[in-house]
Amino acid sequence: MQLGLFNLMTLRDHPDGAPGVMRDTRKMVETADELGFDVAWFAEHHFANYSSSPSPLMMCSYAAGWTTRIKLGPGVIVLPLYNPLRVAQEIAVADTQTEGRLIIGMGTGYQRYEFDRYNVVLDDRIDVFLEYWDVIERALVDGEVEYKGKYISLPKTSFAISTQQKPLPPIFVTSSHPKLLDRFKKWKAVPFLAASTLGSPVLYKMVDGLNDAWTSIGEQPSTKPLAIMQYLAITDSRSEALAVAERARYVGRMANYLRQASPPLDDNGYISNQAFEGEYTLDQYADNMVVGDPHTVAEKMVADIKRLNPGNYTCNFSFGCMPIELAHRSIVRFKNEVVPLIEKEVGPIEALGVTPGLARKAS
Repeated sequence: MQLGLFNLMTLRDHPDGAPGVMRDTRKMVETADELGFDVAWFAEHHFANYSSSPSPLMMCSYAAGWTTRIKLGPGVIVLPLYNPLRVAQEIAVADTQTEGRLIIGMGTGYQRYEFDRYNVVLDDRIDVFLEYWDVIERALVDGEVEYKGKYISLPKTSFAISTQQKPLPPIFVTSSHPKLLDRFKKWKAVPFLAASTLGSPVLYKMVDGLNDAWTSIGEQPSTKPLAIMQYLAITDSRSEALAVAERARYVGRMANYLRQASPPLDDNGYISNQAFEGEYTLDQYADNMVVGDPHTVAEKMVADIKRLNPGNYTCNFSFGCMPIELAHRSIVRFKNEVVPLIEKEVGPIEALGVTPGLARKAS
């Protein structure tokens, strides 16, 4: 099982603003590289302080210069918001700049606020995604593409550059849609599921949905790879856990409002910290996420591993513009204190993952 670090890069109350968030992100990624994490992911979101990373491929190229071993991935490229010819070239350049350490993470997107401002119809995102991927695949694998589709038509175009990894870097997709799963079977793409701040109960339901989608296209879910992401913090008291939960609640509120055409904004242009109907209490956030002392965190992760058997377990330590001291303390304690507890229960981390015949059923 790979261990990943997820960087959402939320801007909220950092004393140094966006430059401070960028500096903290670099520190976390450098630490993950030093501690032996396998992948660092960079989010993509637009026009809001939910994330200060509108170009994850740019972040991958940036991180290539100050990391040595860790793989780097956009988490994820929201493909319907791009020109596929451009993103194909940028994937090739990023894989070259990372010297073959790039992982391609792609998704259809979900935030209406972003889609409206790019003049892309949210309800068309699956079909747009599939057409754009056709273009990217032909461009990078064949070196040439000519295409006539519903959403894009292109004259014959040759590509002078290609990825360093052949035929393509590893592919992860944040979707359980049967059309996408079927389209990416030949690339053995890994579904990458995250419930964000909602934690394990929602994540397990998402995996159930993924299993149903695999079954609907005639595939056996237990033989398929899976990547998951959880929000994680190591705390030493209930008051610390609730303080972490408050930052998670803020992320949850932003994600909720970005599904709308016009989210509420404060005087700074940031998404307002307003409650919405049905949101979790702070206690629920703390209990449902992977939050607690090292033994509690290890127990929650072991439960995830036994239920879901993921090949990649990605952790977000820096959510809600978490102070770097707290986030950095969590990642170091995670590797030094939590991982040994996990391995005592389920064996070496690197030996975990898809095992034929092992049922993956969340409920």
